[in-house]
Amino acid sequence: MFAEQRHELILRELRERGSVRLAELVDRLNVSMVTLRRDVEHLAGQGLVNRVHGGITLPEAAPRQAQERSLTIGMLVPSATYYYPAVIKGAREQAERLGARLVLGVGRYDDEEDRTQVKQLIDGGIEGLLLTPSRQPDASHEQWLADLRVPAVLVERRAELGGPASLLDAAASHHAHGAFLGTRHLAELGHRRLAMVSRASPTAPRVRHGFLAAVRDLGLDEPVHLDIEQEGPSRQQVADVVAAIRSGVTALLVHNDEDALWLVQHLRVAGVRIPDEVSLVAYDDEVAALSDPPLTAVAPPKAAVGRYAVDLLVRRIEQGVEMPGQHLALLPELRVRESTAPLR
Repeated sequence: MFAEQRHELILRELRERGSVRLAELVDRLNVSMVTLRRDVEHLAGQGLVNRVHGGITLPEAAPRQAQERSLTIGMLVPSATYYYPAVIKGAREQAERLGARLVLGVGRYDDEEDRTQVKQLIDGGIEGLLLTPSRQPDASHEQWLADLRVPAVLVERRAELGGPASLLDAAASHHAHGAFLGTRHLAELGHRRLAMVSRASPTAPRVRHGFLAAVRDLGLDEPVHLDIEQEGPSRQQVADVVAAIRSGVTALLVHNDEDALWLVQHLRVAGVRIPDEVSLVAYDDEVAALSDPPLTAVAPPKAAVGRYAVDLLVRRIEQGVEMPGQHLALLPELRVRESTAPLR
């Protein structure tokens, strides 16, 4: 068990019980007393626990003490393996700072599973919900969202004007801005004819919007749009990308960067050199740095989205309808690596 996991379990036990004996925690965590004392020193140094003879207690002056009122927050995400681990981590850390407990549900990109997980979270007693539906909310979500019995904050989904989630608080990465940054970077390197390569996803329309806005505003040539299947680029789709490069496309914006890694490998087999023949910007920056060559990538502020979402939700729980609704858009950054180069 990692130190971070032990710290979480110690704080959970403490929030539930108010005080805990070290001897009990040694058995609970299955670690040595030396390791446990090191963990306690770390948590005490952050002001999260008080050391007493033979045990630990909650700090008397800490905000939102568990003994006063410990919030339980639910969080629904479509995946716990790609993109969302950083969002979850940011949310969990902020919830912990605020004395709240975070409970996770995973929808697996399935509408029915979304509803099942949210029902279980609400029935389990959560007081607020961080909500990332498996797809962009539309008319089919209207009644479901209206029937939620707890305050909810939309996370990494766009609260469309007039849409069923438009009145919810929301915190999301500004993906159109991120795509604009990546496209502008390619234009500044002298590339005029670009292609966007993407699969269908809740995020893709916003990435495409930023890409097209940059092409238009920067006066670039008519762009090419190339699709990728949900399982990754097929042989024919790789051939389409190669054909586009042979016909004058000199730069690619690829959403997401897991697909970008696959594409790089297939392009190498086809004899296409990166960045000599084509520059490539990936979107998400989950594994882009691990490619050969390392990929320039747009990095959404995932952990910050999780933190801001928790802040919004806690304030909504505490203030209710008196607090004005908020839609927060956090700006991605561009991380330049070796897959982009000036046009020769």
